[in-house]
Amino acid sequence: MRASDPLESPDTILTRVSGFPMKRYEQFAEQMAGLIRGGVLPPGQKLPSVRQAARTHGVSLSTVFEAYYLLESRGLITARARSGYYVRATAQHPLPEPGPAAPPAPTSDVDVSELVFSVFGSLKDPDIVPFGSAFPSPELFPLARLARSMSHALHRLAPDTIIAEMTEGNAELRRQIALRSAGFGIRRPLDELVITSGAMEALNLCLQCLTQPGDLVAIEAPAFYASLQVLERLKLKAVEIPVHPREGIDLDYLEDCLQRLPIKACWFMSSLQNPLGASLSDERKQALYALLVRHRLPMIEDDVYAELHFGDRPPRPVKSLDTEGLVMHCGSFSKCLAPGYRIGWVSGGRYSEAIQRLKLMTTISPSIPAQAAIADYLQHGGYDRHLRKLRHELESRQSSMLASAARHFPEGTRVTRPAGGYLLWFEFPERVDSLQLCRQAMALGISLAPGPIFSATRRFGHCARLNSGHRWDERKELAMATLGELLHQP
Repeated sequence: MRASDPLESPDTILTRVSGFPMKRYEQFAEQMAGLIRGGVLPPGQKLPSVRQAARTHGVSLSTVFEAYYLLESRGLITARARSGYYVRATAQHPLPEPGPAAPPAPTSDVDVSELVFSVFGSLKDPDIVPFGSAFPSPELFPLARLARSMSHALHRLAPDTIIAEMTEGNAELRRQIALRSAGFGIRRPLDELVITSGAMEALNLCLQCLTQPGDLVAIEAPAFYASLQVLERLKLKAVEIPVHPREGIDLDYLEDCLQRLPIKACWFMSSLQNPLGASLSDERKQALYALLVRHRLPMIEDDVYAELHFGDRPPRPVKSLDTEGLVMHCGSFSKCLAPGYRIGWVSGGRYSEAIQRLKLMTTISPSIPAQAAIADYLQHGGYDRHLRKLRHELESRQSSMLASAARHFPEGTRVTRPAGGYLLWFEFPERVDSLQLCRQAMALGISLAPGPIFSATRRFGHCARLNSGHRWDERKELAMATLGELLHQP
């Protein structure tokens, strides 16, 4: 079997693609981080001494030291003089998590674009604290290294490939995506994979292949506001499925809707859902796929945050279970590597040919140089090393925002604790009007994403999404204190 064969085992693929296996101290640090995330080592708990940990786990003293230093840099533990290492108390009284949303109306026309535009019209101002942004800080991305990849790739780009690869996309990039996908449990043929102008084009193409104006589409509640805008543009009706902040979509409610309503497709994020950060367990993903098969229902799987998980193993998408070609799996490099390059992809299953034809009728091709640059970076740039650093930094910044919220926000506030990404969903006391809060905060130089833009029926009026993916500093801490003062107002 050739080294580039996409049918190799996932573990072999991951090792070969990264070329940078985890060191022993990184593996040990990840084991300890898992115990902290799972609550086995709660806030304030003292960690085993370096000598004790070395004896217990059969590693060297230097391995434990390096692992503890790494955990400290990630904000998970803290050292106390002459006492040892302790799990960082992210808050003396951590905020509780939200409960599941109430069932929504059966179906709804979608009309959110004006509200979204009015909320985000001033986000380009660099003086605004970007808690309302949908992207992490650009400082987290290897832009200089990508530029070198761009130069290197352009020198090697054969003129005839510029035309030949316009529809499906750069052959090497598609091969690299297929190789990485094997690590997520997806065995997809290269001819099923289409490169798109970001994930949004992929998601748009999928929905257009499946629906006609007036059709019903099952979406999450709350849902990413851009998905609502797509439904609005295509004149589709939304069937909102409640999402539990930790367990994901309500499968019983979905099944009831499928039995009662002529739903033509569903659009879900099975891992690190935006805005809640919820992830379905493997068992619940299997149950969801069984529902799709039973009802012969196609699913558009929006998986743009897959690489931003905090654990040592990536969550497997529903697409990894797909034997019927019902799941249209969409991804992107915009949230994890290169936001401005606008390179995404879709693996369309039984709908791949229809997607390719529709793409040829619309945008034809994303930037060929950008595709070649990312392909070169995936081969030679140390992508997995970048991702590990990115995940560690995002986890530290999430911890900082959670601690700050516990210090400043009023009693009755609840917040999610996603196992990855950089988005936090806050549920404030019922008296809070998040649209009014948004206007007041913007007047003081702070953005946030109010709850109603995440619902076709403009629910979640006392909720908001905040972005924790920017460098935590005195300015961000002061912004959280200011939001707390606004939230305390009667």
